[in-house]
Amino acid sequence: MGELPSPQQVGSLETIDTDTKGKILARSDEATTWDVFQEITEIFILLPAMLGMKGNLEMTLASRLSTAVNVGKIELANEKWTLIIGNLGLKQLQSTVLGLLASLMAIVLGWIADGRLPLDHVGLLCSTSVCTTFVASLFQGIIMVGLIIGSKRIGINPDNVATPIAASFGDLITLALLGCFSQWFYSFMDLYSYVLYLLDLFLLCLIPLWIVISSKHAASRLLLRTGWEPIITAMVISSMGGLILDKTVSDPNLAGIILYAPVINGIGGNLVSIQASRISTHLHLNFSSGKVPEDRRRCQQPCGTFFGSAGPNHKSAKVLLLMVIPGQLIFLYVIQLLKGAHTMPSPLFTVAFLTASLIQVFTLLCIADCVVHCLWRRGKDPDSYSIPYLTALGDLLGTALLSLTFLLLWCSGDVGGV
Repeated sequence: MGELPSPQQVGSLETIDTDTKGKILARSDEATTWDVFQEITEIFILLPAMLGMKGNLEMTLASRLSTAVNVGKIELANEKWTLIIGNLGLKQLQSTVLGLLASLMAIVLGWIADGRLPLDHVGLLCSTSVCTTFVASLFQGIIMVGLIIGSKRIGINPDNVATPIAASFGDLITLALLGCFSQWFYSFMDLYSYVLYLLDLFLLCLIPLWIVISSKHAASRLLLRTGWEPIITAMVISSMGGLILDKTVSDPNLAGIILYAPVINGIGGNLVSIQASRISTHLHLNFSSGKVPEDRRRCQQPCGTFFGSAGPNHKSAKVLLLMVIPGQLIFLYVIQLLKGAHTMPSPLFTVAFLTASLIQVFTLLCIADCVVHCLWRRGKDPDSYSIPYLTALGDLLGTALLSLTFLLLWCSGDVGGV
């Protein structure tokens, strides 16, 4: 399974994440002033679902390939490339289908919330979502394969680096493409709206090709039949968080939440994904499917996740939780720089934001300990099932806690200190 990530190693991951998240925050703040975001507010419902979904697909791919590396399943060149190509084909299929489903979910929730939705908005949302997921999935899949193979060659455990980098670059690429595609399609929506539907049709016609490619390997062929439940469920959960975000952003007093939502959700998803991937690799190496340690046959009390019998997963949980405060303080400083300010937010906001982040990550780590072992006990691969559930819960919990934080600060008259 590799060595436990030290605080310095995890800190380096946070530094990588800071750079990419900083770019995300700059794009988020600027993009919200574009015409398409002002006119088609359903994009705010689509945004968390898109970011969560792409993160899920990249992180489950990274987790599966990292486990395959650690247990020695890609030593032979023929087996390695069959596994990689099969997984990439599966991911293209999932991204196309889920991109369409995410847009339909945003359309339904937007219609329920506003009571109306013009037809041209429907076409733009569908085309933007499908094109973004397709292109982002292609680029990110290639990056992840290169990263994991490179980590293996230089002796780094991919579990410690692949999933957080997958989430970071996944957010950056997806957000950039979402903003660019939506604004581009909006610019010619009135004159050439039929082009949007032709794009959707073309990408959907590629689905049979991805099915054939993903069927070439036994593992991806199994996921082709059974791997839809967690990612679709995760998309629905993330959409609920998007609905909360849409309603919060619509209030001018709380609109600043759009800057902080990617931070709290990104940190929570990254940290819990590292933990879930490590626990999964530990189970693959030491236990047969359906068998779990004696102390994990039932879900533990929250403290059992951090304090228990000697083992790397308890230590990593404590290290990851301890990284929340310094990591978020760095992000708060980056946000202030992007806003052109040279001082930190008010002490009350800082304490409230850090408290929300700690509650989120503590809860996610406890849930991960339970969910990963429960999935393994039931004969399901946690690499494919646990991360979508955990990151989606992280998005929903993070958005809800952040909205509550902003609401409480507004009631106390402190939002101006943000």
